[in-house]
Amino acid sequence: MAAHSASNTSTLPPTPQTNAAAPATTTAAVLRHYADLVHASYADALAAAQTMRKAIDDFLTNPSPQTLEAARQAWRAAREFYGQTEAFRFYGGPIDAIEGRINAWPMDESYVDYVVGQPNAGLINNRKQPLTRRALIALNERGGEENIATGWHAIEFMLWGQDLSESGPGNRSFEDFIDGKRPNADRRRTYLRLITDLLIDDLHSLVRAWAPGVKNNYRARFERGGQESLRKIFVGLGSLSRGELAGERLEVALASQDQEDEHSCFSDNTHRDAVTNALGIENVWLGRYQRADGGVLQGPGLRDLVAAKDLELADRTSAQIRRSVQAAEAIQAPFDREIIGGPDAPGRRRVQDVIDSLIQQSKYLVEAAAAVGITRLTLVQP
Repeated sequence: MAAHSASNTSTLPPTPQTNAAAPATTTAAVLRHYADLVHASYADALAAAQTMRKAIDDFLTNPSPQTLEAARQAWRAAREFYGQTEAFRFYGGPIDAIEGRINAWPMDESYVDYVVGQPNAGLINNRKQPLTRRALIALNERGGEENIATGWHAIEFMLWGQDLSESGPGNRSFEDFIDGKRPNADRRRTYLRLITDLLIDDLHSLVRAWAPGVKNNYRARFERGGQESLRKIFVGLGSLSRGELAGERLEVALASQDQEDEHSCFSDNTHRDAVTNALGIENVWLGRYQRADGGVLQGPGLRDLVAAKDLELADRTSAQIRRSVQAAEAIQAPFDREIIGGPDAPGRRRVQDVIDSLIQQSKYLVEAAAAVGITRLTLVQP
């Protein structure tokens, strides 16, 4: 089970129910604080990824069971922060242009490296295939959406290998990266370094896009966007709630009962992905984000804007979003065992509870958007 970072929800008190609306909050204030929250979230994700890169460099310099495990733990820790940023997707922002390079899944492992029964599979074992940044960007999703060559899940596969265990994650040997122990170990090292550096470069670009005080970057334009930018925030939350998290990430796996359909299948970190995604929605709704250093960034959020129009709806939506986070926290690891069994299997019921809560939450978010004058809300559907 993944170690919980400082972003773990248990350190945050539940949002109290209120009996009076907060002082009037302006759309401009919400947009400014949202931009602060997005920038802080990507900055923390970048810093955690840089810590991961150091651990991966240590492992590749001195491959051992201990350095491999440290790299794996650093990957899990970095995912705690990146997962919360997925609430900033789905409206044509900076992430949407490169998201497929950063976080695409599910992944056909044999596109990259050997798998059971195919010892020579993958671009790593094809020594005629150049391993360069440009080549890997071009190869990502070439010929099919599962032909993933870059991003979090490619790094995950390199650290864990195929998940062939019912009770735990993948168990790639550290010797895969040692010359003479496994064919093409040199290319495996080169590839892992390249995709880790590329991920960090892409996270840098997101931090720059949302940086304060930069003339005409995406943030500056977003803050001037008024009601249209507000609509984008609601689209991001509603789409992650219904189409992506409830739909693609939970309903699909629950229906197929196939380990290949879980989000972080190599590391068995899918249960934490669900929690951090749900928490990211709550962060934006409340205007509150717990930084990597433990400090809390707090300011006007969507909830305040809605409360000024319809207090009951604001509190109802807050309660439902909190319920989704708590339901996600109840999913047990490994996720690929939670989805197995009949309709009344305890694990399947836990996953279904999250889906049901997220679907209701998305309906309340549509109502909340309407309360502040946004009636045309096109959400990503499953």
